[in-house]
Amino acid sequence: MRIALYEPEIAGNVGAVLRLGACLGARVDLIGPLGFEWDDRRVRRAAMDYIDHVEIVRHAGFDALRAGLGSSRLVLFTTKASQSLYDFAFRDDDVLLFGKESAGVPAAVAESCDARLRIPIRAEVRSMNLASAAAMVLGEAMRQTKALS
Repeated sequence: MRIALYEPEIAGNVGAVLRLGACLGARVDLIGPLGFEWDDRRVRRAAMDYIDHVEIVRHAGFDALRAGLGSSRLVLFTTKASQSLYDFAFRDDDVLLFGKESAGVPAAVAESCDARLRIPIRAEVRSMNLASAAAMVLGEAMRQTKALS
């Protein structure tokens, strides 16, 4: 299972997702351009020494990620989706895609995904923190695929 971040803007969020990937054994794909310098100390501060235990693949853009998917499904998480992540059957080779913090993903990217899902949240709030959302989704996907024991 992989987590892909589309043009992430906040170094601390990326660091937290890298730590999540290290702890649960999920590769993290970063789709550029990034909204911060890769050597930003905030990435390392959030990831701590876990950054050495996660596979990180950087892509110049979305097309580069898409070209390397093979038979894996690209599953987008967006507030604009109608299907809940809890009503979806994950596969162990899914790539879980999260958009940039301020704007999500462009319509063309969303349309090219194999599935578009939402995290059910209260109507009076806009969205979850990127790292929190990734943790919820990866946990559910790994639970379904029996990757967690």
